[in-house]
Order: sequence, then C-alpha cells, then structure tokens
Amino acid sequence: MPMSTLTAPPRIQTGFSWQRTFSMARKEFLHIIRDPTTLFFSLFIPICELFMLGYAIDMNVRHVPTIILDQAGTQESRMLIDRFANTQDFDIIGQVYTDAALSEAIISGRAHVGIKIPEDYSRQLMAGQTAQILVLVDGSQSSIAAEAVNVSNAIALRESLLQILGERSLPVETRPQVMFNPDTRSANFFIPGLLVVLCQMMAVMLTSNAIVREKENGTLEQLFMTPVRTWELILGKLTPYLCLTMSEFCFISLLMCTAFQVPIHGRYLTLLGIAFPFILGMLGLGLWISTRAATRDASMQLSMGTVIPSIFLSGYVFPVESMPRFFEYLAYAVPTTWMIDASRGVILRGAGWYELREHAIVLVSMALALLILATASFRKRLA
Repeated sequence: MPMSTLTAPPRIQTGFSWQRTFSMARKEFLHIIRDPTTLFFSLFIPICELFMLGYAIDMNVRHVPTIILDQAGTQESRMLIDRFANTQDFDIIGQVYTDAALSEAIISGRAHVGIKIPEDYSRQLMAGQTAQILVLVDGSQSSIAAEAVNVSNAIALRESLLQILGERSLPVETRPQVMFNPDTRSANFFIPGLLVVLCQMMAVMLTSNAIVREKENGTLEQLFMTPVRTWELILGKLTPYLCLTMSEFCFISLLMCTAFQVPIHGRYLTLLGIAFPFILGMLGLGLWISTRAATRDASMQLSMGTVIPSIFLSGYVFPVESMPRFFEYLAYAVPTTWMIDASRGVILRGAGWYELREHAIVLVSMALALLILATASFRKRLA
C-alpha cells in the first residue's frame, strides 16, 4: 500500500482547554434555557420562599391571649392586671369566675396564659406579707411559654420592689442596649440566614441533576467519547449554575434591603467574596450527589438529605453554642454554619475581611475539598 494513503492516528488532546470548557458551559446553558421547570425552580421558588418565611417568621412573642380570674376584685388587683396588659406581651381577652373556666380556656386553646389573683391578695399586701398570684402557661408552645414566664416574673419582681420602697425610686435600674438590631426585628435576624439557605438549596438541587440528566437522556456515554477532560467537563457543568446562583444571591439581597428594610452595615463586596467559595462548594456537593444518584428522584432525595440537616445544625434557627457538644463539633463541619455567621456579620454587625478572615479560609478549604471529592467520584465512574 502506498505511503500516501496512510493516515496518521488521531492526536490525543492533552492539557486544559478553555474552548472545550466553554463549549460544555454553553451546552449546559442551553439545557437550562430549554427547561422551563429548571428556570422556574431556580428563579421564582426561592423568591416565594423568601416572602413566605420572611414575613411569617417572628421570634418576638407579642399579644399572647390571656384570660383573667380576679377573685379579689380590688384596686390593687386591677392595677396588677393593668401592668400585665401594658407590657403588650399579654392581650387580655376576657375574664372568668371559676377555676374550671380558667382551665377550660387554656385547654381549648382560646388562651395561652391564665392569671389567677386570689381573694386575699390585697389583704396580704396591706399586712406586709407575701401575696401570691397563679400564672398558668400553655407549655405546648415553648417560645410563648418562656416569654410568658419571664415577663410575669419581671412584673412580680417590680411589683414587690414598689411595695417595699413605696414612692422612692428603685435602687437599681437596668438600661439594656441591643447592638446591631436595636428594634429586635425578626427579619433582621432571619433574612441574612435565609439568604444563605435559599442559595444553598438552589445550588445543590440544580447541580445534583447535572449528570443525572445526561444519564437519563443517554448522552453521558457520548460525553465520554469526546476529548473533553474531567476538569473541563466539571467546570463547564458548574459555570452556568454558578452564574445563576450568584445572580440569585444578588437579587435576594436587593429584596432584603428594599422589601424587608434590612440594612447592610458592612461592605457588600465582602459578602460576595465570602459567598463565592460557599456557593462553589455547594455546587461541588450537588455535582457529587449527581454522580451517586441514578435518577432525578434519587438525586432530589439525596439533596434534601444534605440540605435539611445543615439548616438545623448551622445556627439558622438554634444557636450552635446551645447544642450538645457532639452536634456543636458537627455543626462547625457544615459550610452553612460559617456562611450564615459571615452573612450576619457583614449585614448586621458591619464586619469586614479582617474579622471574617477565618470564615473565608474555612469556606475556601471546604469548597476545594468538595470539588476534589466530586472530581474523584466522577473519574471513578469514567474508569
């Protein structure tokens, strides 16, 4: 056979290629655009959840329905009832005249607090003795119970001091000053954390379908036959979702400032800089899930299995320091814990890079670890 008819073997592609990476990213962008369900879940569902949770969650317990049983019926007992009503923590919804009616009002849920003033209340005060009142609290709602007990104890303490001192001023007066959130608005506390949680859910759930979709469409084998290398494929898959999640992060931040009136006391670029490795790590986690799951349903279940524990362990709802020691250590192994604290630090406390340098280092390390894990898992599937 003549030498001129011989063809050279195909050249093996080596090294990293931005062109191949861009081609994969463009392909993934087209998948997102052509899938209206993905666009709906990625753009509108987090916004709906933001408004529902942002307006619904309120940790400030106010206007607790309260029922009164005033057996004394004196001026002193009425003054005591007025002190409870003036705190705005208790709403006096009615008055009963028997112990059975008082218990029935709480058992039925019509009232969460019942105050019983005994018949000898005023006589005990006049005699300089201890006058007792009974405060029945519905313990089925822990936040209401704790607030009701604390406020009632404070009212009783102040009433005792006034009885002892008469017209004189109290010897000790506390003037608490709440920093960073002086009005103790629940939105200021919850929405900086909700911003992180929504972007985490979006990043993990979207990327968890990236490889699974290729499996279900039967195009994963075609990707194996292309000259695209593993890192190029992963970067190409992650880039569209990284842009989408960062855009959503900025849009939710805008709604936080405008719709919920939560001011950002620090530099927003600092928050974006710390959010970048966090979102990149969540994308890596979602990509790792997509390599383990065989169907979209399985990937969704695995995604929820990682997102829900991180919400409870991150300090978003419960303080990390109040957890048992084992779960406290486990919480610091969750990226969401560091990101929520950094978000509250920038938005509420005005923290900068110097104060949050530890958070940035930890989040970058976790992001690298998750991306390496996803890459290794994907390479194992290729082998």
